[in-house]
Amino acid sequence: MVNIGTRISELELRNPTILASGILGETSGSIRRVASHGAGAIVTKSIGMEPREGYPNPTAVEIDCGILNSMGLPNPGIEEFKKEIDEIDEIDIPVMGSIFGKDEEEFAFLAKRMEEYGLDAIELNLSCPHARGYGLEIGSSPDVVREVVREVRKKVSIPVFPKLSANAGDIVEIGKAAEEGGADGVVAINSLRAMKIDIHLKKPILYNRVGGYSGKGIKPVAVRCVYELSRELDIPVIGVGGVETWEDAVEYILAGACAVQIGSAVYYRGLSVFAEICEGIKRWMKENGFESIEDFRGVALK
Repeated sequence: MVNIGTRISELELRNPTILASGILGETSGSIRRVASHGAGAIVTKSIGMEPREGYPNPTAVEIDCGILNSMGLPNPGIEEFKKEIDEIDEIDIPVMGSIFGKDEEEFAFLAKRMEEYGLDAIELNLSCPHARGYGLEIGSSPDVVREVVREVRKKVSIPVFPKLSANAGDIVEIGKAAEEGGADGVVAINSLRAMKIDIHLKKPILYNRVGGYSGKGIKPVAVRCVYELSRELDIPVIGVGGVETWEDAVEYILAGACAVQIGSAVYYRGLSVFAEICEGIKRWMKENGFESIEDFRGVALK
């Protein structure tokens, strides 16, 4: 595996598509499949200290312009997850380990473990909208975000990317706190807190009632967040939310994103979506006279 910190510029030039956390990123087999289908980098499923089964069904429902899910952060736990990472040594694209914890000590411990396992970077899931005891409680406080990033930064030498949420008040304030804590970049945005009610049963559909809304419907919110963060921060911004086509990816890059993460589109369009988006970006660049992504990244900011 290669280091995303030393190759972020090459990643931008070569392939700006990244598998988002929570989609096919838990087993070595699924990670290898994504890598073989043209993704520029991969983010693993969010991993915690101990194994979690997550919530009982129903945990997901397809809604207008997206998916609503409340999985409850199911995962095998950090120690068991090592078995999966040990089997992906042949992958030649960056793999970022997504982690969640209840405080800065847990985040720092998990980050160190991921570094020891050989992963290339860390994504801090600071803003899960549906997991009790984690997520928004952490990601909505600038002071807490700054401290979590600072503690993780002390423990690891690989790049650290906090994932931010539009649910958490002023996302620029949170982004600045992450930057002050030593983040190498930020990811924006996590899914939006939402719910759906069954009018026949007259009750919420999801077991947890509230879930995270992802997909095409959140893209305008995410693009706005990327635009605002790119304008105010001096560190890279990775855009995520509703990226289904090359046009979506170009829009994010024009707003300042250095790369885009793709999640729900894998469900809708399959793993070919990575190569299709890359080919579309290349065609658009040629038509517009751009030789690299850096030539048009953030043009809308000007």
